Amino acid sequence: MSNMNQLLDVLIIGGGPAGLNAALVLGRARKNVMVIDDETPRNWVTRETHGFVTRDGASPREFRKAAKEQIAAYPSVQFVSDTASTVTGTDGDFQVTTVQGGTYQAKKILFAVGKKDLPLDIKGLTEVYGKSAFVCPYCDGWELRDQELVIIVNGAKAFHMAITISGWTSRFTICTNGPDELTDEQREELQQHGVRVLDSPIRSIESSEGMVQHVLLEDDTQISCTGIFFGPKLATGSELPKVIGCEITDAGTVVVDEYGKTTVSGVFSAGDAASEMYQAITAASLGALSAVSINSELNMEAWNKRSKY
Repeated sequence: MSNMNQLLDVLIIGGGPAGLNAALVLGRARKNVMVIDDETPRNWVTRETHGFVTRDGASPREFRKAAKEQIAAYPSVQFVSDTASTVTGTDGDFQVTTVQGGTYQAKKILFAVGKKDLPLDIKGLTEVYGKSAFVCPYCDGWELRDQELVIIVNGAKAFHMAITISGWTSRFTICTNGPDELTDEQREELQQHGVRVLDSPIRSIESSEGMVQHVLLEDDTQISCTGIFFGPKLATGSELPKVIGCEITDAGTVVVDEYGKTTVSGVFSAGDAASEMYQAITAASLGALSAVSINSELNMEAWNKRSKY
């Protein structure tokens, strides 16, 4: 249990790339920061982080370890392994409690809580997720280049994914797992490009030691493949942004402006929680941007208090 009477400058909820980069920037700006993180990030199902210069190929655990070692150079940043359970208060005086009984006060809040996966009712998907089934081709497309793939998504997202995946392989089948929800024009264009679209529901994904072998449909169609990309169903990684009054989209994304400010004064959000560009480097950059915005607000508030007039 941790209790702090000190009024923190910033309390960051979430210790992934966004939260860590924000902590680094704020630590270098000499702000008193606490990062609360339960150390159960969504990307721990994956083996490697990709597309992040100097960290390409590092595991999520290695990434976090290196980040914390660097942040340790700035003593005004502290970490606590816990889960934030309540957030109350207003700009300049927020109160946060945790599952383990900790209580904290902070001038500003940064939600870097990411997203969480909602269950997909596809037998066998859990066994391959993060090993041979992925959600982001920019993160994992290189490893599956020129291979036979199955894309599990429907509607406009299926059409967009087909164009995106074609940069890595031309050998893929779209399984919409029910009605395809494509327009006639989209179906025709996919057909012109030789893309097979199957709308029979998926019965199961067959695999061995996490490596997909084939996808079996309810109409007994069997599609051999060595990799899968699928459209996840996501929700905000924590209910706290909604509880404190932040506007949330139907996709579970916290609404922010270009500086990471939410619709609640003094509350910011960054990373996957506030974006649908699910890449570690994007999350980190948004964390840095929010940190600069937070620091500017704090500096201006302190400046105005010191005014002689």
